[in-house]
Amino acid sequence: MNKYLLFVILGLCLHGYLAFGQLTIETCQEKARNNYPQIKQYGLIEQSEAYSLSNANKGYLPQVVFSAQATYQSDVTAIPEGLSDILSQMTGQKVEIASIEKDQYKVVADVNQIVWDGGVIRSQKENIKASSEIEKQKLEVDLYTIKDRVNQLFFGILALNELITQTDLLQKELQINYDKVQAYIQNGVANQSDADIIRVEQLKANQRKAELLATQKSYKEMLSAMIGDNSVVADSLVKPGYNSFKNELSNNRPELKLFEAQTNFYSSQESIIKSGSLPKVGLFAQGGYGNPGLNMFEPGFTPYYILGARLSWNIASLYTQKNNLSKIAISKQNIDIQKETFLYNTNLKISQQDNEIEKIKKLIKNDDEIIELRSRIKKTAEVKVDQGTLTVTDLIREINAENSAIAEKTLHEINLLLAVYNLKNTTNN
Repeated sequence: MNKYLLFVILGLCLHGYLAFGQLTIETCQEKARNNYPQIKQYGLIEQSEAYSLSNANKGYLPQVVFSAQATYQSDVTAIPEGLSDILSQMTGQKVEIASIEKDQYKVVADVNQIVWDGGVIRSQKENIKASSEIEKQKLEVDLYTIKDRVNQLFFGILALNELITQTDLLQKELQINYDKVQAYIQNGVANQSDADIIRVEQLKANQRKAELLATQKSYKEMLSAMIGDNSVVADSLVKPGYNSFKNELSNNRPELKLFEAQTNFYSSQESIIKSGSLPKVGLFAQGGYGNPGLNMFEPGFTPYYILGARLSWNIASLYTQKNNLSKIAISKQNIDIQKETFLYNTNLKISQQDNEIEKIKKLIKNDDEIIELRSRIKKTAEVKVDQGTLTVTDLIREINAENSAIAEKTLHEINLLLAVYNLKNTTNN
């Protein structure tokens, strides 16, 4: 049992060691997205939406208004003096009716509670959510372009890695042939010029490798900056597999969600316009303290209150409702046209990329046979050089031809993966 556990632990450690220091293209894309400064706008959009929704919900709360007023009137309502005499004669008692003061004061608190607003607040909340969704999808469209930049750098590094490896193999082969020619010179069957020819090719290979290493370093530094992780400089990139690729990919581009969000936004505006022309029902209460109170013939400051229900209907909005809805319908049609144009262009690009993938696959099918033939030709040339029936210059030409064939196959394989991921990026899969 202990031995079994030991093997399991060792296996896990070995797996962890092999996996450490390797970056997949999906990891790089995710890191680049999270490292992009604009990603911080997500939090700001959500906070703004939360505040706006909170403000809209407060429309359901009682609306309280405090007011105070002091006035002086040039005239007030007065009871005719003859009326007091008539009342005195009728009652047998002297009747006096106090006159209203020209200076009047009051402090009032008005409370209004919505019972039914025709759906205005609900429509406003939907409009806020739709507006926030548009901002999010616009951000998604901006972040979407990061994938393509990561793809170009990632596969560029992979291609450079393969070319550097192939250059190393070429250098080894040139060194082997250089050593052979040196031996031939010592035996008197070759000239120094033959060795010089190979030495020139060795120097060219050294220059080529230096250029490749410099470009590789530049690409790695750019990718490291994009993902916010310097490990790219030292770590190896995992070459993705082709077997998992599916030719039929659904279109999941963020632009489509942006078009949908814009359509929903205009629909919410339609709801606001329609609900704004409906009648409103509410309750109200008014409490005050003034001189005079509700009984204007009672002198002095007195408290009072009024309770009631109110129905209001502003029919003026009906005059422009039809035109406003027609304008929104036009805006929706513009969104549909933009979406149709986008899908048309995207489908053309998908078709082009599908054809590019098929073209590269056909090229790869012939690469192995070309390499095999070039290898045979080179080996024959080596034998002829050994026999003295072929010049070193001819051998170098065949070595370079084989190296070019191998390099072309390598680039075709990387280009195939790049074409596949370009198609995945076009469809956002």
